[in-house]
Amino acid sequence: MPNTPIRVLVVDDHPMIRAGLTATIEPETDMTVVASASTGKEGLEQYRQHQPDILLIDLKMPEMGGVDAIRAIRAEFPSARIIVLSTYQGDEDIYRALEAGAITYLLKDTLAEKMVGTIREVAGGGRPILPEVAQRLTERMFQAALTNREIEVLHLVAKGMRNKEIAAELKISDETVQGHVKNILAKLSVHDRTEAVAVAIRRGIVHLD
Repeated sequence: MPNTPIRVLVVDDHPMIRAGLTATIEPETDMTVVASASTGKEGLEQYRQHQPDILLIDLKMPEMGGVDAIRAIRAEFPSARIIVLSTYQGDEDIYRALEAGAITYLLKDTLAEKMVGTIREVAGGGRPILPEVAQRLTERMFQAALTNREIEVLHLVAKGMRNKEIAAELKISDETVQGHVKNILAKLSVHDRTEAVAVAIRRGIVHLD
């Protein structure tokens, strides 16, 4: 009796990406795509319905982002095997995805055979981490972590808001905002707000829509 194929759910908001992933997976004799979804919310619903062996999911999606979808799925299905496939390369993006419950993290320029091999390994109980992803996680270990409030302030700085505007938005004093900005610059090892935003975007701490 032949082995049951690995059942994969693909969640990505770009139709071409979903079609490409399906075209890559379906020719493999030991795996099949059981469903696909274009939002995190729809991905959660499809997971409940199909309970696949592997969830392949993007991070940036409408309605419910990938990290929130991963948390929701793992809350209901603690043994879910989830692989993130994303264009985001920042250490903070990778860390958040793994912290939420993803098994591993692949970049969208990963070669098809490496992606297929990773699906097989994760389905078999493995936790493979590609060298480039491991390097970014290692780099993050030596970075001072921003607090949630500092990240909130940094998001507003990235939108071009000045200290007075940030203070009004967050209902805190100008002095408190100045203190947060000073801490942000120190933790990111930068000299000004523009450089802080550039580093934050590169690392995935903030994203500009």
